[in-house]
Amino acid sequence: MHMMDYKKLIAGFRYREGRITSWDGSISYEGELKELARFCCDNGADEIFVYDDSAGDADHEAAIAAIRETAREVDEPILAGGRVKRLEDVKKYLYAGAGAVFLNAGCQENVDLMKEAADRFGNEKICAFLPDLSYGARAEEFAQLGASLMILKPEEAVPSLKELEEIGSIQKRCLILCGHLGNRAAAGEEETSENPSAESAGASPLLDDLKIPFGCPDIEGAVLTLEAGEMDAFMAMKQQLKGAGIQTDTFESAVDWSEFKLNGDGLIPVIVQDYKTQEVLMLAYMNQDAFSATLATGRMTYFSRSRQTLWVKGETSGHFQYVKSLKLDCDKDTLLAHVKQIGPACHTGNPTCFFTTLAEKEYRETNPLKVFEEEYRVILDRKANPKEGSYTNYLFDKGIDKILKKLGEEASEIIIASKNPDPEEIKYEIADFLYHMMVLMAEKGITWEEITKEVANR
Repeated sequence: MHMMDYKKLIAGFRYREGRITSWDGSISYEGELKELARFCCDNGADEIFVYDDSAGDADHEAAIAAIRETAREVDEPILAGGRVKRLEDVKKYLYAGAGAVFLNAGCQENVDLMKEAADRFGNEKICAFLPDLSYGARAEEFAQLGASLMILKPEEAVPSLKELEEIGSIQKRCLILCGHLGNRAAAGEEETSENPSAESAGASPLLDDLKIPFGCPDIEGAVLTLEAGEMDAFMAMKQQLKGAGIQTDTFESAVDWSEFKLNGDGLIPVIVQDYKTQEVLMLAYMNQDAFSATLATGRMTYFSRSRQTLWVKGETSGHFQYVKSLKLDCDKDTLLAHVKQIGPACHTGNPTCFFTTLAEKEYRETNPLKVFEEEYRVILDRKANPKEGSYTNYLFDKGIDKILKKLGEEASEIIIASKNPDPEEIKYEIADFLYHMMVLMAEKGITWEEITKEVANR
């Protein structure tokens, strides 16, 4: 987790006995944590906050598993905690995929763990959860123990001016936990010139609730309580905040539309690629309105030449394309979009529109990720569908001890080969080691995507 120069909107969840609620427990959701988190992140959430409110050890392990599954689904950071009794619990959250772990400042046992956890895992991995703002007076203490971020829980759903004065004195990196946006006026809070209701001021409930805390430089972001129907509104929220002069992480074009070289119909072609596999998915066109809508919503929006109207990819099928990046070619006449594709890209049901091969020459695939993924796929297939005489099945049949023994032997072979001046032997031994490592990955249910994400996080 790194300091940002914009305010973050964070989707907050609480886990207990398989039930997923808002972080404050006020709203219950249908579905699994990974599904809810993925939906929020696809629609603009900057981070995921998970409060593990598990009832016992077995439930705690289930919460860890839910966080692990969620980390596989989302690219955005996960901030987790809530049930830390020993250093091992911090490690479990981090190994499950959390980018950082919060320790409860209201629990002395957690405070006692902060320095040890920060020394072991790094300050950037450790946060302090302040159960109420009175703990702000100890923020310097928590920071010296190694907490790099303070998570503030106001006494009320939305921080008041009085509470903000206390927040301002903390002068540390902070996140604010917010109740349901707009609830202040509904709760009958007294209107003042400093705190008008959304209705009387003509402002949206979102701005009315967030403009005060987001005006504090210490506050890096807000953990939100959202109704299920609001989970796709992060980009809309960010546009509201942007309109009020509050900087959030939105898509901004580095080149103005007026500089694009358009075709005779005033359109620019867009080549669409999967952001992970780099597979070309489709070709479509944008006019200025489609381009602006794409930037504002984070969903690929095109101009239909046949219908002469805008269309959001996936609006009817659910197969949305979420923007990861937009690039302009050297002639400024073509866009390249890297997207997260939900479902197949083609209306025929094919993953890509380019599925008809017209001509092809055999070649050897050397893209490292594709080579490893294909080899790993074969290993998984052998595990699911054993083949007589298969060495891979021999290893699976013998079990984990045999796999580990072979992995150790191959590692030793690399060391021995490294003493040989001929690099060919080293390449052979490394390839052998990687094969046995993939057998271990398959045995343990670890994917290449998880490995590459862990490397990227470092």
